[in-house]
Amino acid sequence: MPTKVAVVTGSNKGIGFAIVRGLCKRFDGDVYLTSRDLNRGQNAVAELNKEGLRPKYHQLDITDPKSVEKLRDYLKENYGGIDILVNNAAIAFKVNAPEPVAVQAEQTLFVNYYSVLSTCEILFPILRNGARVINISSSCGHLSKIKSEKLRNQLKDPNLTIEGLSSMMQEYIDAAKQGTHAADWGNSCYVVSKVAVTALTMIQQRMLADRDIKVNAVHPGYVDTDMTSHKGVLTIDEGAVAPLYIALDAPDSVKGQYIWNDKRIISWEGKLVDRD
Repeated sequence: MPTKVAVVTGSNKGIGFAIVRGLCKRFDGDVYLTSRDLNRGQNAVAELNKEGLRPKYHQLDITDPKSVEKLRDYLKENYGGIDILVNNAAIAFKVNAPEPVAVQAEQTLFVNYYSVLSTCEILFPILRNGARVINISSSCGHLSKIKSEKLRNQLKDPNLTIEGLSSMMQEYIDAAKQGTHAADWGNSCYVVSKVAVTALTMIQQRMLADRDIKVNAVHPGYVDTDMTSHKGVLTIDEGAVAPLYIALDAPDSVKGQYIWNDKRIISWEGKLVDRD
């Protein structure tokens, strides 16, 4: 039987690092810590080695399809597929960032949505049947964060396609460039990017259902990381609890869902669906 493998994107620090730590402790297979910067990634691996953990390392820049393809080819050759994929890599501009909203919108959506999408399109063909995909979203990724009812209805439409979702994200970017985005989308490009990730999760689950692949979006909580300017109240290990639960412990019936950091399953509309 081939060795199982788990991959966590953007995992040299923060929640991704803690997810790697948790997987190393419990996952029966190889765990890959990935990062854009080689030195930072290797230093993160060395830090976990001091704890007696043995993650493996592969360089990965999700904004570069060639980088993702190198990872895909390596995993396909050495493992034959992927069992757990955690799409964690993301960016967020600070509240007082000097960049114009048009620049922030374009760059945030490029990394947090379009690059996550392209990474999935490259790696999904080598997901093993029964694999689990965890898309790290946010409390900001809830449908209620979008002001326009029309947009909310479009985003939760069960017939929404990836092409349709990508078109909506381009419409948002165009509106941000014109300064007309706030009335319908709100003022946070991070919110829009994470709502897009959650919507993408629902679409991906529909597309992969016949392969018994479970795709879920997870809000890990307000975590003390660089991304939150260390204002978060949870440790990175506490932030890893929900993603690890979905990766390792959740029943197979949990799929195409939006998981809150206390393991609640929340619907797009905010209703509590289930508690485990």
